[in-house]
Amino acid sequence: MTDPRSTPFHISASTLRVRVRLTPRATRNAIIGIRGDALAIAVTAPPVEGAANQVLVRFLAQHLSLPRRSIRIVKGEASRNKLLEIETSMPEAMIARLR
Repeated sequence: MTDPRSTPFHISASTLRVRVRLTPRATRNAIIGIRGDALAIAVTAPPVEGAANQVLVRFLAQHLSLPRRSIRIVKGEASRNKLLEIETSMPEAMIARLR
């Protein structure tokens, strides 16, 4: 049995929780890959007044073909380490798209 803390993804009911390690001020918005127990994502916005968080949510919504309201930051608003909650009826498909 794998330790649930060793993966960035956790499925419960109609929600997918994802641990993210955010890198602001990158040259482009991109999913870098899995680093330890988090999904590494780079965004172009600076970490000022929530700009990087907004770009993160917009980027993921576009990448996953979901409305922005389906993605919210549950923990870590002011940190590089974040916990996102994604409302979806197909969590396994979302995990595959994020990998």
